[in-house]
Amino acid sequence: MGSRGGRPPAFDLERYKNRNTVERAINKLKHARAVATRYDKRGYVYLGTVTAAALVIWLRT
Repeated sequence: MGSRGGRPPAFDLERYKNRNTVERAINKLKHARAVATRYDKRGYVYLGTVTAAALVIWLRT
């Protein structure tokens, strides 16, 4: 199949499921207002904001 479309020859269903989970989590973080509107000068401050948003998302699910 490969270049003709369809599934790639080495399609791994479990790996795809994990990738999908990670992509959905990143998408949720992007939509969090606290993360999307931050323009911090310091990396550790931004990391704290992302961590707090991830905790809120995790606790709500």
